[in-house]
Amino acid sequence: MKRTVLVSTIFLLGSVLTNAQTGLPAGGSKPASSNVRGAEFPRVTDDLRAIFRIKAPDAGKVEVQVGKKYDMAKDSAGFWSVTTDPLVPGFHYYFLFINGVQVSDPASETFFGWGRMSGGIEIPEAGVDFYSLKDVPHGDIRQKWYFSEVTGAWRRCFVYCPPGYNESTPERYPVLYLQHGSGEDERSWGVQGRADIIMDNLIAERKALPMLIVMDQGYAVRKGAQSAAAPQPAGQQQQGPSAFEEVVIKDLIPFIDSHFRTLSDRGHRAMAGLSMGGGQTLQITTRNLDKFAYIGGFSGTGRLTADSDLKTVFNGAFADAKSFNSRVKLVWIGIGTAEPENMYKGVKGFHEALEKIGIRHVYYESPGTDHEWQTWRRSLHEFAPLLFR
Repeated sequence: MKRTVLVSTIFLLGSVLTNAQTGLPAGGSKPASSNVRGAEFPRVTDDLRAIFRIKAPDAGKVEVQVGKKYDMAKDSAGFWSVTTDPLVPGFHYYFLFINGVQVSDPASETFFGWGRMSGGIEIPEAGVDFYSLKDVPHGDIRQKWYFSEVTGAWRRCFVYCPPGYNESTPERYPVLYLQHGSGEDERSWGVQGRADIIMDNLIAERKALPMLIVMDQGYAVRKGAQSAAAPQPAGQQQQGPSAFEEVVIKDLIPFIDSHFRTLSDRGHRAMAGLSMGGGQTLQITTRNLDKFAYIGGFSGTGRLTADSDLKTVFNGAFADAKSFNSRVKLVWIGIGTAEPENMYKGVKGFHEALEKIGIRHVYYESPGTDHEWQTWRRSLHEFAPLLFR
């Protein structure tokens, strides 16, 4: 019986309602751009609050979690609604809880994050359009399957090809390997991150060079192993390469170089990632400086301080600053100013430690953003123009 009630409730949530049925506010709000076609809720107000409204007449309690949990109030028609506090501009995952059961909102497009498909709401940022579609030449994102000898299984990656790639037959391109964060996957940068739109706009404005961007899943299990080992925090010394590192070096890079028109030397290869992907980037690139000349960490470099001994972390890559600076063309690290204190201090501490020992790098702070996609969209927008110059 309980199962029947829950399914019934979900179908009611997913129905598209008319204006008369929803009782839309008189003004000052509009449907979120992340809604499915025709859905009037959730809505975003002029002062960046989200209005959630769903019909679940048989439910005893309904909540929505977007950052924090909000209790929703029920009216006589069985509609539950709540207006949130103002939200930071950008993309936010959110979840509904119906009688304590976590579900995705059928009125929202779904996005893979937190290890599951979930709803998401896009909060616009006034006056900012670097990740908005414009009337400029557009590249495309291609889905590619490749067989991994490391894992003994098929893997999927997505590859952004810049505008003109199909027409410029002889031309070869540099490559950025761009990684997602924990609980996300190879789809994330292209969907939540809008990496292709950001790059199309930068290239059109001649702020960034045309390049390929490869987005792969950051989890791997060696053939014969039972499960993937949890990635070690950035900065901790690993006893050997992770399975994912082996996939990148032995499977992914050779596949990309043989199936796309790449410039395959280290001077035209970069790697960057957000959060977990930033930590993986630093572990992989510092072990393989013969293959990478550009390194980027977005909210993910490890919990270090200005007094950390960088000569003993990251495989000793920073032990000789002069040698490192002569080999690596760019180290770029960024963090949001509103991120959790331990993350903010860790990334800023890494920046200060690099300064202390003379490692050339770029440090960026995204004003007012947390551990969220707006921080990482801004990071890519700042990072990409510095590549392959």
